[in-house]
Amino acid sequence: MIALAATSMIAAACGGGDDGGSEGEVTITLSGPNQWNNDPQSFGPAWEELIDRFEETEPDINVETTVLPVAEFAQTLSTQLSAGTAPELIFNQAPHTPDQVVALDDYLTEPNPYVEGNQAWVDLFNQDYFGPDASGARNAAGNYEFIPFNLVIVGVYYNADILAEAGVEAPIASWGELMDACGAITDAGYVPFSMDQGWLGQGWTLGIIGSMLLNSYAEEWNQFAADGQPGTAAQLTPKSMARAILTGELDPASSPEVAETMRLLKQFFEECATPNWSGVSGGAAFIGHDDFVGGRAAMTYGTNFAAENLADVDWEWSTMPFPTVTEQDSDLSTGQQAQFGAAVGGTSYMIPATTEGEELEAAIKFLQFVSSPEHGQPWLDGSGGIPAAADAAPAPGLESLMTGAWFETPTVPAITFVPKAKSGQSVYDGFLLDNKSLDDQLAEMQSDWTEWAREVAADGGWTEDWAQG
Repeated sequence: MIALAATSMIAAACGGGDDGGSEGEVTITLSGPNQWNNDPQSFGPAWEELIDRFEETEPDINVETTVLPVAEFAQTLSTQLSAGTAPELIFNQAPHTPDQVVALDDYLTEPNPYVEGNQAWVDLFNQDYFGPDASGARNAAGNYEFIPFNLVIVGVYYNADILAEAGVEAPIASWGELMDACGAITDAGYVPFSMDQGWLGQGWTLGIIGSMLLNSYAEEWNQFAADGQPGTAAQLTPKSMARAILTGELDPASSPEVAETMRLLKQFFEECATPNWSGVSGGAAFIGHDDFVGGRAAMTYGTNFAAENLADVDWEWSTMPFPTVTEQDSDLSTGQQAQFGAAVGGTSYMIPATTEGEELEAAIKFLQFVSSPEHGQPWLDGSGGIPAAADAAPAPGLESLMTGAWFETPTVPAITFVPKAKSGQSVYDGFLLDNKSLDDQLAEMQSDWTEWAREVAADGGWTEDWAQG
């Protein structure tokens, strides 16, 4: 669910091998995509400073960073996990099974040694996002498997100068107003909403719209608590969504709300997105980075840690939520405001199960250090971070992304379900480019959603009748 960027890959180190350091030292490697800049070798100065501070605190541990290309990180890490060659710390959005990574439950019940007086590491986190009752904190097997370094919120960044020239007033509140704005911006000679060939632009738009239109089913589908036991959760858990799919309560091929979501998605791409979006490579932090930062596009999606990419532009910018689909825009509107919600899907890392001994101990220490309020705060400040830790503070300038309904987690999660084999792929290209009919797209979604639901049911070892078919 985040904006990522990098253009080349440094060969990843393998877990459990020669530590490459001096006697008595251990070297661990952290491998993931660059979420902050275009540098193919570094996550940026704030990250390098964080590593330096950790290594100063723990002089017997060396931390190396492997930057992976956004288009390839998921497949690269997933392949390494399957082969048993993954480095000691990997980005948590790589497709995997629970047995391929270290369960962190026992560690989280113990004190974090970098926080004086702490009795249980898990208590340091904002419990709404990472804790016993947080929907996104645990995997299908009910275990904690990653540590969030920050929270992420996505918003619409806009070029205020272009909007003014086109006669468009921000914030844009409704879908109809967005379509009107896109027309006015196009007439003024600019791209309304920068887009690229990556998955995130498609997935974020579909997820936002779908969460609004399907909100009326939330109570019916909300069957399981965050721990997988019968109950409810603030946001429908993967188990609740998988049950709805496998019981036929949620069937994209016959759901008018899903069909309407896809219709609106296509309208957005046709009337607002960069005309040649399918040929535009992904960029750093922003969707369609070059067009937006270059002053050719009026709007784009960006995460909270994208703002540093605008430090040198010579035009005014700001942020706003994505517009709401109102009753005037669609007969299937539920009246629910557009929401994205802050989530732990920002910068989060996990440890492969092949990591053992000194490397495992060192990897745990690094996760503890970064997630401690005192030691993580300078990095949050330097990278535009919203803290996952309860006692840390958000980076300056994020207020517009952290207020109102937009910052609240939608009850129905993004309906962007795909099996592991399709993770990170732009699976709606055919439909959006008029090479696939709506009926064919919905049928493909039904197949993908069913396969996804069966995979998470198997990963979770769920024994309910609906999960066994």
